Amino acid sequence: MRRLLILLPFALVVACNREQPAPVAPAVATPKSAPGTPHKFSAAIDATDFAAHVRTLSSDEFEGRAPGSIGEQMTTTYLKDQFERLGLAPGNNGSYFQRVQMVETTATPDSTISLDVGGATQQLAIGTDVVIGTRTAQGKVSVADSELVFVGYGVNAPEAAWNDYEGLDVKGKTVVILVNDPGFLRGDPALFKGRAMTYYGRWTYKFEEAARQGASGALIVHDTGPAAYGWDVVKNSWSGPQFDLTPADDPEPRLQFQGWLSDAAANALFKAAGKDLAVLKLMADTRGFDAVPLEAKVDVALNSTIAFKGSENVVAVLPGSTNANEAVLFMGHWDHLGKHVDETGDNIYNGAIDNATGVAGVLEIAEAFVAQKPAPARSVIFFLPTLEESGLLGSRYFVAHPTMPLAGIKAVINMDAMDVGGRTANVAVVGHGQSNLEDVLTEAIAPQQRVITPESTPEKGYYFRSDHFNFARRGVPALYAKSGNDRREGGPGAGDAAAQDYTDNRYHKPGDEFDSKWTFAGTMEDLQALYEVGRRVAAGEFEPAWRNDSEFKSAGEALRADATPVTATPNEP
Repeated sequence: MRRLLILLPFALVVACNREQPAPVAPAVATPKSAPGTPHKFSAAIDATDFAAHVRTLSSDEFEGRAPGSIGEQMTTTYLKDQFERLGLAPGNNGSYFQRVQMVETTATPDSTISLDVGGATQQLAIGTDVVIGTRTAQGKVSVADSELVFVGYGVNAPEAAWNDYEGLDVKGKTVVILVNDPGFLRGDPALFKGRAMTYYGRWTYKFEEAARQGASGALIVHDTGPAAYGWDVVKNSWSGPQFDLTPADDPEPRLQFQGWLSDAAANALFKAAGKDLAVLKLMADTRGFDAVPLEAKVDVALNSTIAFKGSENVVAVLPGSTNANEAVLFMGHWDHLGKHVDETGDNIYNGAIDNATGVAGVLEIAEAFVAQKPAPARSVIFFLPTLEESGLLGSRYFVAHPTMPLAGIKAVINMDAMDVGGRTANVAVVGHGQSNLEDVLTEAIAPQQRVITPESTPEKGYYFRSDHFNFARRGVPALYAKSGNDRREGGPGAGDAAAQDYTDNRYHKPGDEFDSKWTFAGTMEDLQALYEVGRRVAAGEFEPAWRNDSEFKSAGEALRADATPVTATPNEP
C-alpha cells in the first residue's frame, strides 16, 4: 500500500487472543471452521474472525507475503482455502488463481551512480543519496555522460494546457523531476487541483511520461511533504527484489534506469550546478515554466540479477441469481514487502495493517454475501491482487485480462489498510466527489450516526495509489473509503496524531505487526457499511456512475458504450 492508515496506539484490548499459526501450517487460526467442514454461516461480520485472519496473514511464518516467495505460497493457499470453505466458485475459468507473469529485478551491491558537475565527480551513495532500478529486464545497464535536465513536475497534460516537455528534446538525457503536481507548492487551485494531487503527481506517471519522451533515465527529488512519506519509505520500498510486468504484458516505453534523489543530495547537486532548488521549485509551480539544463552529467552502472517468475492474483465469485453477467467487485491486495535478508534485527515486513486488514475485510464481507437471503441478483467478485506494492501490477494485469467483461463490472469497492484504532464519527472518502457510490455510502452509515467527509490530505493523492485506480481509469466506478480522523474518543486531534504515529513508525517498516491492543469496533462499522453499498449494487437497486466533474466520466461513458465483448484470458497455474 502507498497510502496512510489511522492507527490508535492506546486502543482497547480485543477479546480475540488466538495462538499464531505454526510454521508451514497456514490454516492454523482459521476462523469458524476448516476448509471442507460443515459450517453454519452468519450474516454478521465478526471482529474475532477478522482478527484471526489478520494475525495469521501477518505472522512471521508468512515472511511478509512477498510475491514469488514461500510467503506467497502460504498466503495464496490460505486464501484459496478460505474461499473454498465459504463455498465460493473459482473466479478464473475454473481456478482461484490468475497467473501474473513478472520480472524480478534485484540490484547488486556493485551498482554505482556518479555525477559530473563542473568537472568534479561525485559518487552517490545508494540507499542514502539515491535509489535506482531498471524496468528493462537487463542484467547490466550502462548509461554514460547523460545530461541532466530539470523538467519541473515532468507533466504533459494537454487538457490542462500544461507541458513541461514542450520544445524539449530529452532523448538520451536524464530528467530530474519534482514529486506531486503543479499547484501543490503554492496551493493554487487554478493549477490542476491545487494542493489535491491528481494522477500527474504520482511517481509512476512521471517515470512513464519520461520514457514516452525518450529520456534514458529519470530521478525524482524526494520531499517528505508532497511525497507524503519519508526517505526511509522510499529506501525500504526500493530495496531488495523489484517486480514488474513482462514487456509482453506491458509494452509501454521503459527508461534505462529510474529512481529517487534524497532531498539533501538534490540540493547539493543543484548548488554545485549553480542553481537554487528552492527557487526552481517555485518557478516550476508557475504556468509557463521552461525546463532548465543543469550543466551536469550522470554515469550509471546498474547490475542486477534477473529472474522471470509468476505471482498469483486470487479471485472467487458468487454467481448472481438472475444477472450473473453483471457484478460488483470487492478487492484488497494480499502482498507486502517480504523479508529483507540483508538487514539485521527484525527484517520481516509483516504488513499487518498494509494489507492483511484489507484481505480480512474482503473475507468477512464474502461470508456475509454467502449468508445473504435472498442471494444477490448480480454476481459478486472477490479479488485479492498481488504486486500492489510494486506499482499496482496485479490489478493492472487483471484489468487487461478481466475474468468478465469490464463493462459488466458495475462497481469496485477497495479495502486497503483498514482502520484498527476505534470508532469514528466520520467516514473519509478517498478521492471524494468521484461517483454516486458515495450517496449510497452516506445512507449506509446514517444508522451508525456517522457522516462522510473528504480525506484530510487530498494533496497526497491516495486515490491514485491503490489497486482500484486501475479500474477507475478504465471507467469502472470505484469507491475507496475508511474511518476518518474524528475519533469518538479524542476527536480529530487523536486521529491525526495516530495517523502520524503510523506513518513514522510502522508504514512500510517491520513495525507493521499485529497488536493485541487494537480494537475493531470501528473496523466492523466500516465493513458493514461497505457491505451494504455492495449489497445494493448487487441487488440492482441503482446504477453506479461517475459524477459529471470526475476525470473518469469520459472513460466510463466509453466503457459502457463499448459493446465489444472482452474475453477472459485463461492463465496456467
